[in-house]
Amino acid sequence: MALSEKENLAPPRHIAIIMDGNGRWAKQRGLPRTAGHAAGAEAFRRIANYCRTLGVEYLTVYAFSTENWKRSQEEVAGIMKLLRRYLEEALRDMEKNRVCFRFFGDLSRLSPELQKLCYDAQHRSEEYDVQVNFCLNYGGRDEIVHAARAFAADVAAGTYRPEALTEALFASYLYSGEIPDPELIIRPSGEKRTSNFLLWQSAYSEYVFMNVLWPDFAPEHLDEAIAEYHRRNRRFGGT
Repeated sequence: MALSEKENLAPPRHIAIIMDGNGRWAKQRGLPRTAGHAAGAEAFRRIANYCRTLGVEYLTVYAFSTENWKRSQEEVAGIMKLLRRYLEEALRDMEKNRVCFRFFGDLSRLSPELQKLCYDAQHRSEEYDVQVNFCLNYGGRDEIVHAARAFAADVAAGTYRPEALTEALFASYLYSGEIPDPELIIRPSGEKRTSNFLLWQSAYSEYVFMNVLWPDFAPEHLDEAIAEYHRRNRRFGGT
């Protein structure tokens, strides 16, 4: 039975996913790493569509980190090609799918063509309700530094005094400033670390680590993660 049919297991408003395990999935099958990323892209489509049917309002996915540039040129080029193809298809089907796209990270390092696709997707989808956030050339520490610099610039310009800074004000300078923090963060692949993902926003998120590689991640795995989320006692520092 799908979670959408279980009234007591309504999904969190905001789910974030570290899409991990594409390379290992490919290696296990004797395939190039690019094949793993292609399979991972299909897993993303599958889970994004399922989140929409469940009523998830925000889905944030770790698509490409600031550290991923260290990978081979062939692998990076393959990932960018997959992203470009996905965005081109999304732009064609935008009216049908009605998904709002946002990109968290420094897009300036991407090719001009890919940057334009990202900005076009954001602009054309801004009125839609379900929001998918792609963390692209993103790092949690880099995001915090970016926010700190932006606030410092506003202080220098006379917009704020330093003592005006609060957690809420600082959060408004983050890429995710206009949306709620994720209640649930899922990491497939069996790894158990945050990998520089949403460091500020995850202060009180519930983490669920799962022993399934991302290309094999299916709706039933998301159901399992949401069920685990509901078993947690979220006290936010209280008793």
